[in-house]
Amino acid sequence: MLCAVCMLLSASSVLHGQDRHPLDIPDPSQPETPQRQRLILKDGSYQLVLSYKVVGSVVQYRSAERGGEQEELPLALVDLPATERWKREHAPGAQNLPPVLSPELAKEESARAARTPIVAPDLRLPEEDSVLALDNFQGTPELVPLPQQASDLNKETAHAVQKFAINPASSAHRIADLRSNKADIQLHVADPVFYVRIGSDDGSVYTSGGALTVDTHGASGRATPGSGSPNSGYVIERIDVRYDSRVVDSFRITQLGTDKPQPDVIEMKMEPLSGNQWLKLTPVTPLEFGEYALVEVLSSHEVNLDVWDFGIHPTAPENIEAQRPELHRAPALNQRH
Repeated sequence: MLCAVCMLLSASSVLHGQDRHPLDIPDPSQPETPQRQRLILKDGSYQLVLSYKVVGSVVQYRSAERGGEQEELPLALVDLPATERWKREHAPGAQNLPPVLSPELAKEESARAARTPIVAPDLRLPEEDSVLALDNFQGTPELVPLPQQASDLNKETAHAVQKFAINPASSAHRIADLRSNKADIQLHVADPVFYVRIGSDDGSVYTSGGALTVDTHGASGRATPGSGSPNSGYVIERIDVRYDSRVVDSFRITQLGTDKPQPDVIEMKMEPLSGNQWLKLTPVTPLEFGEYALVEVLSSHEVNLDVWDFGIHPTAPENIEAQRPELHRAPALNQRH
């Protein structure tokens, strides 16, 4: 009777395709096919393997290309760090992990981030401009480059310096005229924020001048464009609009930062950004409708006549050179295949 039952069970197993040796039955907790890996060599090539291990001065591996046959290579020929990195990057679920940058790439990315910090969602300061205003046009934050005026420079956003000495004892008087009765740049909010580049491309910070300077004693040479000095101060002056020009007046530098306000002079809160590449300037009071100039204070008795002019006009058109938010992807490494 027992033999008949065994025969029936055996026949049933054959009919259902289960006539296997017990060792051939796969373990449901293990994958049926081992995951292929790359054993990367120092010359850039690789071997496809099912597994590997280091034994003394050799690496033993099961070749995926030769049916799991065991082979070995001298350890000196194998790039183990690259092999382990490839294994981590291609492990199940590794595609959901953030990329790991090499120390060199991480340093480069950190330096780039210092030169181009984020000032609004998806909006970074650029590398090439010197002075910009953070505006808002129809609900969208924008960075607007500010060109310098009262200068023989072309209309690029350079940072030039033309020194002009102010007598601390003198009353307010006319020191510069700006062409036309309206600035090309018109901002749309009463609380714009300004950013002045003070760092160089190599990551260093200028300690004086930033640009070559000239005085106003009949010299015809002009300043060389560059970045600003972290030693400078800045104020905004509301300028007098005439029929075909705008007038910049002097002010008392020694009264800045005191409890003695000056007509048409708006002081600024200054804050260096992380990385010391940019200086953030915030007006301490809102700006009313009108025409203004951002003035650099070079010392206790000197100002820069090369000012940055702009207007506040909420219904003005969008500025042509305005930089809008742009989605920036996280840095990633290209995987080697």
